[in-house]
Amino acid sequence: MSVSLSTGQSIRLDHADGEGGPPVIRLDLDWQATPRRGMFGWRRREVDLDASAVLFADGVLTDVVFFQHLVSNDGSVRHTGESESITVDLGRVPDRITRIVFTVNSYNGQSFAELQHFHCELVDESTGAELARFTLSGGGEHRGQVLAKVGRDEGGAWELTAIGVPTHGQTFREMLPVIEKHL
Repeated sequence: MSVSLSTGQSIRLDHADGEGGPPVIRLDLDWQATPRRGMFGWRRREVDLDASAVLFADGVLTDVVFFQHLVSNDGSVRHTGESESITVDLGRVPDRITRIVFTVNSYNGQSFAELQHFHCELVDESTGAELARFTLSGGGEHRGQVLAKVGRDEGGAWELTAIGVPTHGQTFREMLPVIEKHL
């Protein structure tokens, strides 16, 4: 059963069927361009967004997965390279990695004012079950957004927390000051 998350809410990441260890999760992004009235009627201009997964070990950046580096150095996090989807094999994430932060940015500099119906879905890759959905704010002149983070709780279990904070960074590097506030 899927959970609709709001900013700040968390869910524990177990298999949808409750069996086995930590699941392989997939974060999928979806959006539509906002229609604009032009000389020849309403049109949609394509908006190119890029998702990233930023890996931290006790607050220190250790690796990044994005369109120019599709697989983490340890192989546990993968970017599809085509659609904006990132998979994380939580059972393979090294113990030293304490947080993985998901971001999205407009590398070409388009603002989120050009988006509507912007959301992300968290899916259990082995079952295809949607675990959570997070509707994100479109609109605004920002160029990026810190979406969510996954991290281990005190008992070692993984949980996802929805963040949804806009930033003006067009790359994950430019977004680091905002990302670090949410570790």
